[in-house]
Amino acid sequence: MNHNTPLSPRPLHHLSDVQRRVLSTAQLRAHGVSTSEINEQCRPGGAWQQILPGVVLLHPGPPTGEERLHAVLKYAARSPLRAAQGIPAQPAPAGPAGPAGRDAEAGAAPQRYADPVITGLAALTLHRFSSAPPLLSLEHIDVLVPRLRRLRSSGCARIVRTSVMPAPEQITGFPVAPVARALADAARELADAGAVRGLLTEAVRGGHCEPAAVVRELTQARLLSRPHVVDAVNSLLAEGRAIAEDRLYRMVRENGLPDPVWNVDLRLPGGPYLGGLDAYWPEQAVALELDTRTPRPDEDALGSEYARKREHLERLGITVVHITPRKLRDAMEQQAAVVRTALMASADRDPAAYVVVLPRS
Repeated sequence: MNHNTPLSPRPLHHLSDVQRRVLSTAQLRAHGVSTSEINEQCRPGGAWQQILPGVVLLHPGPPTGEERLHAVLKYAARSPLRAAQGIPAQPAPAGPAGPAGRDAEAGAAPQRYADPVITGLAALTLHRFSSAPPLLSLEHIDVLVPRLRRLRSSGCARIVRTSVMPAPEQITGFPVAPVARALADAARELADAGAVRGLLTEAVRGGHCEPAAVVRELTQARLLSRPHVVDAVNSLLAEGRAIAEDRLYRMVRENGLPDPVWNVDLRLPGGPYLGGLDAYWPEQAVALELDTRTPRPDEDALGSEYARKREHLERLGITVVHITPRKLRDAMEQQAAVVRTALMASADRDPAAYVVVLPRS
């Protein structure tokens, strides 16, 4: 018996070729293969091999990256019996179709797993991060399971327990953690500051996610106490800020808005400092600020500072427009329309107080 031998009584036509090469012992028993036959085939020199506890690779050679992913998910699956029948214990949320993984076979029918979700470096590889290593070079594949699951890491499967399971994205049939969550789980295991910085930078440059989402996940994972993670986050925020500013310049230029004065500080004549702005239209008294706040321990204080500045400016008759980097990325024309409306509405407002405009220090 080998991986080409038909199994009975249940057919395997609903599985892709690679899924037929990686089966759980429960699946094999459900197809008429006894435990003694499984053990015989998995002896040294046999036609099969046990790649993980309860998971069998139906050929003697090294597993491919895709086979390792299937094996890890089968090992971490909630219910062996339901997995054997190809029935998910809970409906898996439908995520966007991602690009083919490096080791995935085109046209393979996706197999749905109930609870486990691929995360960490393996997930970033499936998200096509060039700075993430190939699947075959990973010593461990991180897989998220609910915190109450009684399951230990084994072989190439590293179990990551969580109290909140993320809604997975389906990439070539695999349930994969969103980029921000995968980055946090990868950063937890990486001690190389350069590697962490490279992954975070690619996440922003590649448009995979916004810096705020990454910092939120790192905060929840309690990783911001690690110096090399903090250094990487600072680089990430600087990168994200630069990208957002470039998009802001494009928004003004490509949508025919009048040129503002860029990156300025406002003060009352002989009075207090009012705050810094990314763009200001003096004739219309319209101020624009990129809201690049991130969820840090001092988030409440920062939020109060933003609110106080906005209220103060608006009391002086200055209209304040807040734009987030995500809105600039996903809905630039809509944000341009918001700014245009504010500029046009200035003719119907009372004149604003006189303020001194200075280059941002």
